Amino acid sequence: MKQFNKLYFQLALLAAVFILLAILINNLTINLSRAGLEFSFSWLYRPASFALAEHPLPYSPSDSYAWALFMGWLNSLKVIIVSLFLATCIGVFMGLARTSNNTILNFTSAIYITIIRQTPLLLQLMFWYFVAFLGLRDNTFTPLKGILSISNQGIELLGLNLSSEFSALLFGLSVFAGAYIAEVVRGGILSVSTGQWEAFRSLGLPESSGLYKIIIPQALPAIIPGLTSQYLNLAKNSTLAIAVGYSDIYAVNDTVINQTGRAVESFIILLVSFLILNLIITNGMEIINRMTLNTNKYQ
Repeated sequence: MKQFNKLYFQLALLAAVFILLAILINNLTINLSRAGLEFSFSWLYRPASFALAEHPLPYSPSDSYAWALFMGWLNSLKVIIVSLFLATCIGVFMGLARTSNNTILNFTSAIYITIIRQTPLLLQLMFWYFVAFLGLRDNTFTPLKGILSISNQGIELLGLNLSSEFSALLFGLSVFAGAYIAEVVRGGILSVSTGQWEAFRSLGLPESSGLYKIIIPQALPAIIPGLTSQYLNLAKNSTLAIAVGYSDIYAVNDTVINQTGRAVESFIILLVSFLILNLIITNGMEIINRMTLNTNKYQ
């Protein structure tokens, strides 16, 4: 009887969700008809008629809206992937420094984490764009001659030119996410019992070897779930690219809406784009999490 009631409740809840979706879709269709618009994606094949400052593949204003949105999607992927890598490096280093017995490293990482976490990301992006890059004006900073140079036009690294908009967004996202990843790493390391630390020390292992071979593998199951959340936040925070003029999927989508008036269809495209990206990140991290759990199980 209890099983029947439970199944009946689930079916009723599922039916209520479908009814609600049907009502919303019906209202949307009626409102679009009243506005003289039909729900359609055929406009995607019309010429976009606007330029993009950055495009990984050949693009011109005569190309379609679909191609322009795809360029924005590639731009988003580019900055997200590189930011994930840099943020992870920064976060792991600062997380390890935060648990270090070295007073200078511990204090420096604590200051970094506190300042970054207490200031809005948008403000940090403005700092990187208007102060760190555009603030250079006509000056060029060359820390590594022939390898790395920084100017108000962006960064030139080994002959690869990165625009000031891309660079500001890259550093802003990486530094911001790195502070949160550092706390995730610190929490994971502290979750390992003190007995494990005492065990490898009693065996005469150096502190660094014990940390990388004993502590971190055991801390990974506690780190990865929090790390996944920060990766998802970084991907979603990349939509702030519009604040520094970077042509990501959100910025291109905004231009498309202004030109076509197709707000509903454009937001559906944006929603599906980030849904796919976040599902890839989530499933990828879930696979890594299962691998670490299985590894620890047989150790």
